Formats: sequence, structure tokens, C-alpha cells
Amino acid sequence: MAASSNAEQTQLQDMEEENAGMEEREMESDDDEEGMGVEHSDEEEEDDSSEDEKENEAEIQRLEEQLSINAFDYNCHVDLIKLLKQEGELIRLRKARQKMSELFPLTEEIWLDWLKDEIRLTEEEPNREKVYELFEKAIKDYICPDIWLEYAQYSIGGMGSPGGIEKVRSIFERALTAVGLHMTKGQTVWEAYREFENAILSTVQPPPGRIPSREEQELLNTQLERIHTLFRRQLAIPLMDMEATYAEYEEWSDQGVAETVVHQYKKALQQMEKCKALEEPLLAAEPPKLTEYQTYIDFELKEGDPPRVQITFERALAENCLVPDMWAKYNTYLDRQLKIKDLVISTHERAVRNCPWTMGLWKSYLLALERHGADHQTVSDVFEKALNAGFIQATDYVEIWQAYLDYLRRRVDFSKESSKELEELRGSFTRSLDYMKQDVEERFGESGDPSCVIMQIWAKIEALHCNNMQKARELWDIIMTKGNAKYANMWLEYYNLERSYGDAVHCRKALHRAVQCTSDYPEHVCEVLLTFERVEGSLEDWDVAVQKTETRLNRVNEQRAKVAEKEANLARQDGDRAEQRRKTKAEKKGQKKGHKEFRPREKRKAEQDDYHNEWKEDSAPKRHRGNKDQTAEECMETETGLSGRNAPPGYKPTPPSVKKAQEAAAQKQNDDKPELRNDNSSVFISNLAYTLEEPEEKLRTLFEPCGPINQIRPIFSNKGGFKGYCYVQFEAPVSVPEALKLDRREVEGRPMFVSPCVDKNKNPDFKVFKYNTSIEKQKIFISGLPFSCTKEQLEEISKKYGTVVEVRLVTYRSGKPKGLAYVEFADETQASQAVLKMDGMEIEGNKISVAISNPPRRNMMDKPGSSRPMTDLMPRQVYGSRGRGRTQLSLLPRSLHRQSAPVSKVENGNAATAVNTAGEAKPLSNSDFARMILNK
Repeated sequence: MAASSNAEQTQLQDMEEENAGMEEREMESDDDEEGMGVEHSDEEEEDDSSEDEKENEAEIQRLEEQLSINAFDYNCHVDLIKLLKQEGELIRLRKARQKMSELFPLTEEIWLDWLKDEIRLTEEEPNREKVYELFEKAIKDYICPDIWLEYAQYSIGGMGSPGGIEKVRSIFERALTAVGLHMTKGQTVWEAYREFENAILSTVQPPPGRIPSREEQELLNTQLERIHTLFRRQLAIPLMDMEATYAEYEEWSDQGVAETVVHQYKKALQQMEKCKALEEPLLAAEPPKLTEYQTYIDFELKEGDPPRVQITFERALAENCLVPDMWAKYNTYLDRQLKIKDLVISTHERAVRNCPWTMGLWKSYLLALERHGADHQTVSDVFEKALNAGFIQATDYVEIWQAYLDYLRRRVDFSKESSKELEELRGSFTRSLDYMKQDVEERFGESGDPSCVIMQIWAKIEALHCNNMQKARELWDIIMTKGNAKYANMWLEYYNLERSYGDAVHCRKALHRAVQCTSDYPEHVCEVLLTFERVEGSLEDWDVAVQKTETRLNRVNEQRAKVAEKEANLARQDGDRAEQRRKTKAEKKGQKKGHKEFRPREKRKAEQDDYHNEWKEDSAPKRHRGNKDQTAEECMETETGLSGRNAPPGYKPTPPSVKKAQEAAAQKQNDDKPELRNDNSSVFISNLAYTLEEPEEKLRTLFEPCGPINQIRPIFSNKGGFKGYCYVQFEAPVSVPEALKLDRREVEGRPMFVSPCVDKNKNPDFKVFKYNTSIEKQKIFISGLPFSCTKEQLEEISKKYGTVVEVRLVTYRSGKPKGLAYVEFADETQASQAVLKMDGMEIEGNKISVAISNPPRRNMMDKPGSSRPMTDLMPRQVYGSRGRGRTQLSLLPRSLHRQSAPVSKVENGNAATAVNTAGEAKPLSNSDFARMILNK
């Protein structure tokens, strides 16, 4: 074994001599170039290198400073490590890698680079233990065959030390346990192990011609049996190219292959053929291959072989380490099936290191620690880490506190009046309430626990286990002061607690307070109070209860009547305003028509003839009004309201006479059909495209399956264009619910909105925005798409990252695309993968932005009669790691924003208004406009 060490030293010396020789040859070549007259500017090269070093050092310092502010910036860690490696800063590089390893699990590539650097730095024998420790950390992050193979090969270099050979075998055995079942890469570990044993065999074989001694023969037989055993073990496992291994064993073995080995080999070969059908899609798919791995895992779970299930999960997680659902599924399997403490705890720890923002993983981690008897300090430390993990919802903090408080409650022996565990439980309840008030509310703008669930649990524990109803009542007083006194269910919870653990006096008191304060279901609490007095009350108690409930219900009915009257007045006022607007519009139209009649008939006819003649010319003549250089094509007005070059090809404008006839027909069509609002057998259709052709026929085809249709009334503008909405009247009201099921049905690329015909003035709640305004974790929002991108093209791109349920391109009412889209996946895991892979992708030269769909809340005016006042609306969530999204920008044109500073003069005379010292717009005078024209 010493010979092996000496051979390594000799090899290192040879490498050093070779490097020295190369340096000498380089120096000689430099001298030759100087002799040939080649001039070098050493000073310029030194200046350039020094400038690069300064820039790199400045960038390193910037990255280090950024990490001091936010240590959880993963990309910043990666950039710093790359830059330090490029500069050769080995000491700082080691520290940077260590810091990153403490916070994040490192990828296979980062670990291999680190390990190879450390191996080169620690060539001396005494330092091998530090590299072993680093390998032990590396194999805990992910189950990677390449890292295990590097670990085993490195250990071979130390087999000359005492116990070195046994250490190598121990590492190889651990590697086989971890990755020996890997279908595609496990074979390399088996082959390396056999090569090592074959090398040992060559050292124990006697020289040719010499008869070995008894001890040598025993040693030789033992080594041969080791290699036989390795072959047998490998052939019993389904691996790729196992036929080549079998052929190699047949050639190597002098005794032939035993029948038992053949039988096991054939059985493994059959299993390999089954798995091959799942391996081939994995090889063909592109990362992260989530769907293929899910199919593979389901197959192995049905097979029920725990080691194979485990290695399949590990393979999937190596490529999908940021998928919380995959970790949760793996943890559940280990918790319920294997139940091996070390394996379960380590996997839970790896899960929260990869996905620290997922509360469910921390919660299951705490339960696993308690289930396997971890000490109290360990559980508490994990809980503290969970609080600092940075959850994305306020409710996540409530759930993790509940999990920890449940754990503390299970530790308490309530047979004792007081104990250290009970005091810790009460202290933790108090701390949780302070944490919700200070940390969570400041971060999210909401408590996350509006119903005070934590306090309710605390009150129940005090009442049930501690017989301390006084403390329970104090807690419920606090609960009611937090805005819960108006809810009947909260009072009934308190009443049930008093009913179970309190007395009749406090039950009666709680119900009397409930009757006084409840605003959502006062009739119900009144009925509960009367029922209670029927069972336990005296005649005096009954009379008081009847009087109190009657008084309360009379007051409630009066308030409801006032609200209904107020709503009716508002509806009447709105109707009067609408009628006044219609009258004003009609008067203006009449005045305009009267002015036209005073114009000479000949002049009007001449102007019309000139207008028609202009558009008849083929060479796009100039118009006699407006800019002289402006062609007719640039001035045309399209059906969609676009002008100039935005007009569709081949568009011909409608002559005024035809337009007038169309307007008259549209007005007649709108006037002839009866009004369908407030009709129980009608529905209102909106959000249709303006360019929809024959809307009546298309809608009839869609809604005929819902029931017999009386009529369909599309609404047209005065110019004859479809306005994008209509009414559908059925013959019977029973057809309306069926029609409402067609809400969001896509019609020519736009979701059609189907609503019941109601009076929105009398039903203000109906005005609430119908789209979901909360975060949609299974749906992604894409912006920056090219206008030419089609639905099919986007679906083809998206389905690489999961199962696409629906793709919706956002368009204007005219049908023109906005460059925005929503893609809904089967679950939030696939959506998160799509965000990671698609964000920043280029499509036809456009760089797209992708994020989880989080629609902004619609602005709701705090009007009388509105169901939700502005004070009840919570601010939107913090923008998050991606910064402020484009959809969160103000859509108000800059020209309409109020100027922050007063403008003292008009620049260049081009402004239509000036701003006085008070910041108000001041209209320009006639002289101002004259100056503006003269300046031009």
C-alpha cells in the first residue's frame, strides 16, 4: 500500500517538472520573439490587467455588500462564487461557498467544483479528513451518483493509511445503498466498485509458477468471492445495459453462472423492460421532466418496492428541487411507509432548505420531529427557523403557530396544577398574539387570524384542562372587541363554551349581549335565547328575554326598511338623471338637425359630391382639408375606431349617405325591440368583440340548448356598429340558470360574460368585479408577447412545463391583441415551474415576462348603498421578489396627472393651458392662442 502512496508522489513530481519545463519553453519563446524584433508593451498589458482586477474587486465588494443586506439572495451567491473562482481568491472562495451551503442546498455542479478545488488544495495526507467531511455534507443535499462516485474514487487515494481499504469498501457500500438502483447512472458505481476489488485481487494473486501458501489461498478465495458477490448483486437489480454486465460475468467466471443467478438476472431483466418504457420518455423530455417523473413515481408506488420508490423520488427531486408538492409527497411516503427516523428527519430538513417559503413543509417537519421523539430544544429551533422563512401569506403564520402550540399542549401534564410546560404553553400563546399583531400585521396589512382562532383554542384549553373559566372569559372579551361582536356564530361559540364549562348566569349574559350586538343573523340568536329560557329560565327571565328580543327585532326591521327606502331613492335619482341625459341628448340632436336645414341645399349637395369624388380616385389623392401631405389612406377611419395605417387592408370607407341609413336602421332596431332588463327570463351578454359578425345567429346557436328563445337583442351604436353586448330572452325562467352556466365561454377569442338581468341600482352587490382578485397559483400571467403570437403557438410552448388546461390571449374589444395572455395549468406546481423556465424567454424577438396570476383588486367607490366600503378593502400584497409588475402601474396618462410644481410660463407657446401659483389650470386667452399661431 505504501507503494501506491509513493507512486502518487512520483506522479506529482513528474507533473511539477513538466510544468516547470513548459514555463522554461515559454520563456525561451519570448526571448526568441524579442530577438526577432517583436516588440511587447509590458506596461500596457500590466495597466489592462490592473484595471480588470480593480473592476472585478469592485464587483466582488458590491456582491458581498448586497449579501450582507440580504443573505438569502441565491443568484448573488452564485455570481460571487464564479467571480472569486475566476480571480483565484481561494480563501475567500471557500468562505463564500461555506456561507451559501449554510443557507441553501448546493447543486451537483457547485458541489463537484468545490470538492475538486479542495482536493487539489489538500494533497497532503493529514488534510484528507477535511475533504471527507466536505463529501459528507455534499451527499446530504441531493442523492447524486456523480458525487458518490467522486467520493469513492477520492477515498481510494487514502487506502494506504491504516484501515484505508475498509473505509473505501464502506463508502462504496453506502454509495450502492444510495444510488445503486439508479436505472441510468447506478451501473457506473457498481463498475467502479468491481474495478477496485479487481485491483485488490491483482495484489493478492501469487506470481505465475509459485504455489500459494494456505493463508494466501484463503485470502485469494475471499477476494474472488467478493467479486462474485458484486456481480450477483448487480445482476439482480434492473439497470440499463445489464446484458453487457451478464456477458462480462460469464467471461470472467471460471465456474460459470449459477442457476440462481440466472433466475434473478431474468427477473431483473423483465423489471428493466417495464421501467424502460418509463425511462425512454425521461431521456427524450427536456428538464424539469415533472410530468414524466410523476408517472414514474406512481408506477413505483404501485409496485411497492421501497428502495426503488425512494431512488425515483430522489431522481425527480434532483431536477425539481423547487417543487413543494414533490417534497410533500415524498415526506408523506416516508412518514407513513418507511418510518426510518434518520431518513425521515433528513428528508424533511432537505425539503425546508429547498422550499423554505412553503409552510406545509415546516409543519410536517415539526410533526415528524415530535413523532420520532426529538428533544424539545430541537423542535423549538426548527420552529424559530420557520418563523424566519418568509411565508407569502399571513394565514401561513397562523397555521405554523397552531402546529407549534399543539405540540406544546401535548407536552403538558394537566393533572398537575402548575408545571414548567404549562407556563411555557401560556407564554407561547401570549407571544403568538403579540407576533400576529406586530410582525404579521405590519408585513401584510392584516392579522391573518380575523376570527381569533388561536385565542379560541387557548380559551378552550383553559376551560377544559385548567378549569380556569375566568381566563377563558377574559380571552373571549378580547375576541369580541376585535370586531367579532357583530357575528352570530362567534357569540354562539362563546355560549357553547359557557354551556359546557361555565354556568347558567354567564350563559344568559352571553346571549343577552349577543341579541344586542349581532347584526348578521339577529333572529337566530334571539331564538337561541328564548330556547335557553324555556329550558332553564324563570318566568321573570322569560319576560325579560321576550321584551329584549322584540325590541331588538323591531329596531332591526326599522333599519332594514330605511335601507330599502334609501336604495329606492337612489334608484329613482339614477333613473331621473338618465332620463335627463336622454332629453338633453335629444335636444342637442334636434338643434344640430335644425342648423343643417338652414344651410343652402345646393351647398350641401356640392360638398357631398366633392366628398364622394375624392374617394373614387385610384391614386389616393390629397384631401383639401387638413395637412396637405396627408393621404386619404392615412385619414381613413375604420370600424374599430383606428385611423391611418392601422386600417385593415382593402378597407373602403362608407359614404355618408350609407352611414346615415345604417344609423337610422340601428336606431330603429334598438327602438323596435322591447327592453329586456328586469326580466326573470332574460340574461345579459357582455364582453363580446365589436367585430363579431351576425351576433344574433351565433348567440342563438350557443343558447338554444338552454331552452326555447323568445328573442335576442344585440345592441348597436348610432353608426351601426355592434357594441359588444346584447340581451337574450327565453320563453321560461327555468332556462336562465342553464344560460348562466355558459359564463366565461370563449367566443372568437374572448370570454363571454353571462349575467342575470337585474336592476343594478337596487342590487349594488351585483357590481362587484366577477373575476377572481386573489392570487391564482395554478395560472400564470404573460406579458410582452408579440402581437402575431397565436393561441396554439403559446399552448405548444407552455405544455413543455405541465398539463395546460386553458390558454387565453387578451385582446381589445376590436379583436386586436394586447400582447398579454393567461395560461392555466393542472396544478400550482406546474405553474411555478413554468414561471421559472419561461420568465425572460424570447418569442419572435420579444422578451416575455411571466408571473403567477395575481389580478389587482378593482377600485370600488365608497358610495351610499355599496356593499363594501373603501375602508374594508385591504391593500394588495407586497410586490414580491420580482418587483412591481407591469399590470400594477397606473393606467392614467401622464398628461392627466396633476403637476406637482406650478408652471410659471408657457414653454414655446405650445401649451393649451397654463398653471397659476395655486396649481390650478388657467385657460389661455385669445391673444395667447394668436401668439401660438404666429410663432408657428
